[in-house]
Amino acid sequence: MGSKYTKRYTEEFKRDAIALVDSSGKTVTAVARELGISSESLRGWYRQAKADRGSGQGGELTTAEREELRRLRKENREQQQTIEVLKKGVPRTREAASGS
Repeated sequence: MGSKYTKRYTEEFKRDAIALVDSSGKTVTAVARELGISSESLRGWYRQAKADRGSGQGGELTTAEREELRRLRKENREQQQTIEVLKKGVPRTREAASGS
């Protein structure tokens, strides 16, 4: 079982690790082993970097697209909450709205 703590790496470290994979000709697994990091982490960073460069697999989102999607989902959630609040304050029938 893995550690209960998630280790965070700086963007600079990630960029350097990706560059090492590109320049060394070694596999992602070999570079990850040399750096003492999870091969799955490095593989994910590498895959995302390829998508950002436009050379990823079809359907993969770039980092900018992921950030926009996250922002839009948050905005949508906030708007849905606002709609629910407003619905609670609006009369439900015409008779109630007209005061009859």
